Amino acid sequence: MELAEAIAAYFARRLADARDVCVRHLQRIPGGASRETWSVDVSWSDRGGEPQAKGFIIRRDPPASLVTSDRRVEFEFYRSFQNSAVPVPRALWLETEATHLERPFFVMERIDGCESQPQALLDPSLEPYRESLGRRMYEVLAAIATTPIDGLPAVGVLDVPAAGDCWRRELDYWEQVVDTNELEPQPIVRAGIRWLRRHPPPPAQRLSVVHGDYRTGNFLFRRDEIFGVLDWEMAHFGDPLEDLAWSFTKTWQWARDGKVGGVLDRADALAVWEERSGLRADPKALTWWGVFSCLKAQAIWLTAAREYADGKATELLIVFSACWLTNAQDRFLLEALGRMP
Repeated sequence: MELAEAIAAYFARRLADARDVCVRHLQRIPGGASRETWSVDVSWSDRGGEPQAKGFIIRRDPPASLVTSDRRVEFEFYRSFQNSAVPVPRALWLETEATHLERPFFVMERIDGCESQPQALLDPSLEPYRESLGRRMYEVLAAIATTPIDGLPAVGVLDVPAAGDCWRRELDYWEQVVDTNELEPQPIVRAGIRWLRRHPPPPAQRLSVVHGDYRTGNFLFRRDEIFGVLDWEMAHFGDPLEDLAWSFTKTWQWARDGKVGGVLDRADALAVWEERSGLRADPKALTWWGVFSCLKAQAIWLTAAREYADGKATELLIVFSACWLTNAQDRFLLEALGRMP
């Protein structure tokens, strides 16, 4: 069965009292490190015979991935922020078996009329909105950091660490990713790991949701408003400074102009985040999480290289990440360690 036909059959089962379900348009959205993302337009007739149409997003497990993640965790974090100060698409259905579309997947409502690609930030038409969009970006990040975690759907599928264990748990995990995926010795990465273990940060000032990949490119925006935070596949509970440092990483400075995410001066971003969250970005702790962010990013690029070398990945995104970013990430890590000017 063709994918469009399988999707139509699935929606016919899921949409209450739907008749004559048809997939009008199906498109693979490029990008994404851990899921295939498909945009689908579905039409049907309701019980009274009235025509209906709606756009959906399907996030399907891929044959190969830069990031190993649990689709249920991602789905439950979307559910955790429904109707909150953090805008997210509405998560609808989760399928953990390969019965319907050959691989597990979940379905969300689609948010239309927005942009997500970082390249759009460089368009001159966005210039009047770039700074205010940056401020909004860090207001939303502050809202993630201050959302109480008790009772969130994600608590039911993921452990909450002790405040003093956040850094060690993340470092242990990503060191293991490097161990598993390096194709050749990684002396700069190993130096970073040694430094991180010798200079642990203080315990987290509060336990928060950590998005895990919060940056420009992972939210839907129009002018200076954010309509949906995307890509929660690496989300977990931990130290909110982890997200802040990750968003500052040079990898995401698309314009190479020193502005975090290509939208805002670092000092301004810190001020907005601290004011809206009521938390303090301790400089030493933020430095630790900054070095860690470089290590984590490099672990992801090394995974891309391994997936390609093992013949599991053929997509250009994965090959491109492996070829282009590993050398740059070593430099960013050395800079974070203070070993380069």
